[in-house]
Amino acid sequence: MLTDMQDAYGHAMLDHLLGEPQNEIVERDDGLFDVDMGTPYYFAAFREWPSSEREAIAFARGRVLDVGCGAGRNALYLQEQGHEVLGIDISPLAIEVCKRRGLAHAQIMSVTQVSPKLGLFDTIIMFGNNLGLLSNERRAKWLLRRFHGITTPGARILGASRDPYATTAPEHLAYHARNRARGRMPGQVRLRVRYRRYVSPWFDYLLLAKEELDQLVQGTGWHIAAAIDGEGGSYVAVLEKETAL
Repeated sequence: MLTDMQDAYGHAMLDHLLGEPQNEIVERDDGLFDVDMGTPYYFAAFREWPSSEREAIAFARGRVLDVGCGAGRNALYLQEQGHEVLGIDISPLAIEVCKRRGLAHAQIMSVTQVSPKLGLFDTIIMFGNNLGLLSNERRAKWLLRRFHGITTPGARILGASRDPYATTAPEHLAYHARNRARGRMPGQVRLRVRYRRYVSPWFDYLLLAKEELDQLVQGTGWHIAAAIDGEGGSYVAVLEKETAL
């Protein structure tokens, strides 16, 4: 669990809920800083979602696990549609925001803590580029196998990502080269979030081209059934469960 001083992401969302102006700073481990204006996105109504996510959500069925649920926009939408949804997030304040907004089931939990104790799910949602929570090749395969064990036959993972190669920015191309030299995947990004006086721990976030994702899921009990393209290299992959690992 994040401490209060580490929960930069959660404080930004709570301030947004309370109507206070906020901007997060995202810091990359090569010294790159960027102002993240995306907090309102975590609260967006369905009509304001990216078109790829609006299309992909139609693949959701049954009991749903929303991984990295943030302020609950996906979980609340599906709850309104009659699904039983559990939202999980490592941020205590994100879970507080979800509960204040009316999400019936929300728990403070890292993606690495998911287990059969949560019950079985028919759909796992990882929108908002949250396929990035797979972090790296080794953890990705471990997590996908774990997801296989907590899902029903025919289950789906709806995961959003962004092709890291859809850029011409010198600082990003240099970062890809730096990663390769260090034996990391080019889109494996090490980040932390700053907001006011709050600073998150460093964490790895994995951006994947569709071809890389296709290779990554092999041997994990999942396959890519569809990929819905969005803007700027973004996409949502629909992963379907195979009968056995």
